[in-house]
This record gives sequence, structure tokens and C-alpha cells, in this order.
Amino acid sequence: MVAKYINDFRYLLEGVVSTEARVAATVVLTLAAAVTAVVLAPRVVRLVHRSLKTRVFGHERMPFEPPEFDWQLPVTAFVRTIQFAIFLAVGLSVMVVWGFVDLALRTVATMAILIPTLLRGLLTIGLVGGTLIGIDVLESAIEEYAEESDALNQHQQGIVFRVLQVTVLIAAAIVTLSLWGVNLGGLLVGAGFLGIVIGTAARTTIGSFIAGFVLMFARPFEIGDWVEISNDEGIVTDITIINTRIRSASGQEIVIPNERVANATVTNLTSFERLRLSVDVGVDYEADVEGAEAVIEETLTEINHVLANPTPQVVPKSFGDSAIVLECRFWIDHPSAAKRAMATAAVVREVKAALDEAGIKIPYPQRELLGREEAGGFHVNGVADEEPRLVNDRQ
Repeated sequence: MVAKYINDFRYLLEGVVSTEARVAATVVLTLAAAVTAVVLAPRVVRLVHRSLKTRVFGHERMPFEPPEFDWQLPVTAFVRTIQFAIFLAVGLSVMVVWGFVDLALRTVATMAILIPTLLRGLLTIGLVGGTLIGIDVLESAIEEYAEESDALNQHQQGIVFRVLQVTVLIAAAIVTLSLWGVNLGGLLVGAGFLGIVIGTAARTTIGSFIAGFVLMFARPFEIGDWVEISNDEGIVTDITIINTRIRSASGQEIVIPNERVANATVTNLTSFERLRLSVDVGVDYEADVEGAEAVIEETLTEINHVLANPTPQVVPKSFGDSAIVLECRFWIDHPSAAKRAMATAAVVREVKAALDEAGIKIPYPQRELLGREEAGGFHVNGVADEEPRLVNDRQ
């Protein structure tokens, strides 16, 4: 099509045979190109840019306020592109004016080969820039949503952004490869085979990855919670897409794969901001059980680490080998491993002191040893034979 225009232009200028006429035509074309490229093109581009910024992006009906971008580079790029096209057209016209039609046609043929590649390159650059801008806008939108709503915590916000970021990058990569004519069928077959190999070799990691998403939406615990996962107990310090880290009371960091967390029994000890503890106390069979209950309950209400509401309780639990077992039930607030240890230690000390003061005995473990009469009873070395008797053996 450009070659046709060149031929038509050549026929139009066949009457311009003198050197003066060709010089005049060259001057006119050059001046027109200079005015258009240097004066008109920048003003038109900046006018369009200003209209887009004020009437489109700044319109009150926009669903969200667009972020501030540096528009200087895009405006300059558009201006330079228009100027290049104008000077190229003028250069071809000057070639035709001076009779270099074949050179102009060869230039057009060369440009016909280069222009599609240049356009694909420009589109690729634009696609990369648009992808980066889109990811930035996406991150801002997620942060704004997380601030206005309690539906996403910091951990979930990071995971959602990473997933959407990877999705956008994969989509941009597919579009870019298609733009350059790359056969995606072979890549998809290779990616499928590679996925099978990786899935077989790293099924545990993939299982933990999937379990990470389940934990993200189920939210059985958050960072800072005191949890018990199977036989591991501690404070949650980090939750990633692959594993969960907890710090035990002894200062050890325990890394648990999310697959194991998803399949284990998880006990969140801080989810209700208070925790009920219990301590077993044994009193002598000859003691007044109800009196012991009253003494212990009164003692529990006076301990600083124990909550007054709910009221502490003492209930008979079982008949032990040497004592009646009483279960002391009490509550603590803002539970932690350290606070549980302090509260339990305080209860043991204060209950022991209160029972001693009330004269209620906490018996030692005892055994009753009996000998059969037909076997001669029970004999103790150094003691004369007597009737069988009870012997208390303190352990």
C-alpha cells in the first residue's frame, strides 16, 4: 500500500523536473514536517493526555482513585514515535522528489519487514509495563480492602496477593509468547510432563502447599496464638504457605509442615482469652471432705493469678490408693505457657499451706500388706510371732 502511494506521488511530481522546483518542494516538505513534528505533535499528545487524566481517570464515577503514575515517559514516547513517523514520511517523499524511487521502495520494503517486529517489541514493552502497573494496583486494592474489612489478616493478605501476582504474570507470559508466535502446545505438553515428575517427587511439599490454603481460609489459629498441635505446644511465630512455626516454652522453634497441621488435632488455647486449669489434691480418707473443699475454694479465690469469675470449683474426683482425690478447677485470663506455670505453682503452694493450717492431712502413698493365716501370717524379721497385723509402708 505504501509502495502504491509512492508511485502515485511519483506520477504527481513528474512535472517537477527542474532543480529549483525540487529544492522548493524539499524545503516545503521539510518545513511542514518540522512544524508538525516539533510544534503540533507535542501539543496534541499533551492535550489528549490532559483530557484522559482529568475527564476519564479523574471522573467522579470512577470506582476507585487511580494511583499516581509518572506520565512523562509515556507522553515523551508517543511524541517521539509520531515525530519519527513524520520525518520518515518526509524522507521518503524527498527521495521521490529527487528521483530515488527505487531507494524509497527498498526502504519501504525493509520497513515492512522491521515494522511488525518493532510493533511486537513495543507491544511487549507495553504489556510488561501494564503488568507491573496492574500488579501495583492489585496490591493497593488488596491492602485497602484488608484495612476496611476484618476478613483478611496479614498472613492471608500476603498469600492472596502472591497467588494473584503469579496468575497475572503467567497470563502476561502466555500473551507475550503468543504475540511472538511461539507454539504453546509443545510448552504445555512439556509443562504437563514436568508437573507429573515434580508432583511425584514433591508430593509432600505440594500437599503442604494445598494445606496452606486450607489453613488460610479455615483460620484455626493466627500468629501469636498459643496452640497445641498433636504433641507440640507453643506460640505461633510464623505461618507460611508450606509450614507453620511455633516457639515452645523452652525456647525451641518447631517447624511443622502444613500437611501435618491439617491432619492433626489442633487445640487453640488462647482463642477465648481465658483458660481453665485443674490441679489434683489428695486428702486423707479420715478427713472431712466437704471441709477440705471449702478450705481449698476459699484459698483459690485469694490467689492473684486465678480469676474470681468464673468461680473456682473443687469437686471430688476419685478414690485413690491412699487418698480421696479432689480436683481444683480455676480459670486464668490471657493464657500463655508462662502464666499457666505460674498459676499452677501458686495454687500448689497456697493449697498446701491452707490444708496444713486447717490440719487436713495430705497422706503419703500407703500399702496394706496381709499374710494368709494358713501360710503362717506375715512375719517381720526381729519381731516375735504375733497375730497378723497391718503394716503401713511409706514410699
